[in-house]
Amino acid sequence: MHFRQIADWSDAYTNGAHIAGGERWPAAWEEPARRFRETMMAVGRARLDLAYGPDARHRYDLFMPEAGPRGLVVFIHGGYWKAFDKSYWSHLAQGPLARGYAVAMPSYRLCPSVRIADITGDVARAIQAAAEEIAGPISLTGHSAGGHLATRMVCRTSPLSPALIARAQRVVSISGVHDLRPLMKTAMNAELRIDDGEARAESPALIEPAAGVRLVSWVGGAERSEFIRQSELLANIWLGLGAATTAVVEPDRHHFSVIDGLMDPAHPLCEALLGTMASDFDGRPRIA
Repeated sequence: MHFRQIADWSDAYTNGAHIAGGERWPAAWEEPARRFRETMMAVGRARLDLAYGPDARHRYDLFMPEAGPRGLVVFIHGGYWKAFDKSYWSHLAQGPLARGYAVAMPSYRLCPSVRIADITGDVARAIQAAAEEIAGPISLTGHSAGGHLATRMVCRTSPLSPALIARAQRVVSISGVHDLRPLMKTAMNAELRIDDGEARAESPALIEPAAGVRLVSWVGGAERSEFIRQSELLANIWLGLGAATTAVVEPDRHHFSVIDGLMDPAHPLCEALLGTMASDFDGRPRIA
């Protein structure tokens, strides 16, 4: 296998400029998310802006299935820890809802106002609040920076309580960034302010997984090479540390389209999240 040394780390972690029509995002997510919230509110299956802390961004939305929930899915948004909020992603709840799961989508404070370690704490508090509302197993997922935050929740140094970690044994990181050290070489680190100590304390790839964790690292085949490497890296390392892991490269998906499978209850991404993938954790997942 040939590896090429990276000369421009900022470019290596830039997505939109390398996707045909990439300028359509994030605006392309806003309208379907808004329509979905309106529909769910109209039928009484959405509770919006629930507080989990004192800050204005300490809020989460909770979407409910038609019948009593079988468990809870938490989706953590991306944006390099410095952009976006829960409102862009509401429509992604459709797949888990159709399978009978409640879905929580939190916002969190953003860099540079806080550090990534603070955001880790925010996400843990949001999960705690949602878990108090919904009984049963918890599946965690997140996209890009959200993939980092989802996997950070099931590290041995997780801020979650042992009881919550026991409920949240399944995590699907979608195009996650699991080793923060390369980001220290990017221009965005002027806002992120990652230093060596924080990188080592907050990178899931540098921390042991909690006991019993089941991880799916999911990434698009048309993504930047760094996202593919970061995805496979965590699955590889955590497998060697005793976790059950699967790495999936979904053909033809780029960084913005790779999350679309969450809208389809029959898509393998949704099945992986809910523990129903046909070849679960045998290293040969089936991709539609």
